[in-house]
Amino acid sequence: MGNLVVVGVDGSSTSLAAVGAAAMAAARRGAALRVVHADVPIKPRHVVPDPAGRTLVQEAAVHALDVAPEVAVTRAVVTGDVVHVLEAESQAADLIVVGSRGMGGLVGLLLGSTPVSLAARSRCPVMTVRQKHRTSTDAGPVVLGVDGSPDSDEAVDIAFAEAAQRKADLVAVHAWPPDKASPDTAPESAEQVLAQAIAGRADTYPDVTMRRDLVGGKARDVLLEASKAAQLLVVGARGHSGIAGLLLGSVSQAVMTHAHCPVVTVRRTT
Repeated sequence: MGNLVVVGVDGSSTSLAAVGAAAMAAARRGAALRVVHADVPIKPRHVVPDPAGRTLVQEAAVHALDVAPEVAVTRAVVTGDVVHVLEAESQAADLIVVGSRGMGGLVGLLLGSTPVSLAARSRCPVMTVRQKHRTSTDAGPVVLGVDGSPDSDEAVDIAFAEAAQRKADLVAVHAWPPDKASPDTAPESAEQVLAQAIAGRADTYPDVTMRRDLVGGKARDVLLEASKAAQLLVVGARGHSGIAGLLLGSVSQAVMTHAHCPVVTVRRTT
């Protein structure tokens, strides 16, 4: 992480909140920020970018510089479907940032389904931001959801790096459902999953203070509760309990929609 942060904008207040979060993320990484608006043509042969799109990215760039004046900001209006445009952007990015919901009902803008589709396809982690989220750098720990799945394992390194950049504590959370194991064995097996997931990371990030948190309950509910005191929640895109047929794991979708802090969703791409 450290070269490029991309933020998708659509003119909504939620995407403006995403711009602020993206600017701070770029500043923490020493990265450049690229502001992108996807311009979906009304007619198939219409490929000239809408002037309104250029205004959107200009206003977003000004806001980004207000938040983080030291960040180098570039702008682009790209013709195409928003998910496909940002998926292509993700190939060169370290982080994609989007609002969790955009201006509903308008084709091509960041609707609620866009972050879900993007997180399922992106080549880099995706941060979703709601307008009501706190985005300060000093409010609570980074929370990591752990379930031992491949995507969750990939999320571990991202969470440690985020905690290091933010100079924040890291809380690694594993939820175990009491109804699927006896009270005597579930905590032991849960502890093993958590220990295996974070093994060796403390040596790589010696300045990060980490604690483990084993909680009985549904992962969705446990992580949403933990997000109330967090400045960031990091999860894998699909866990072991994901529902077949969904673009994204059910837990990931739930926290992207309802978490009380920004959420970074990580998908294993190798």
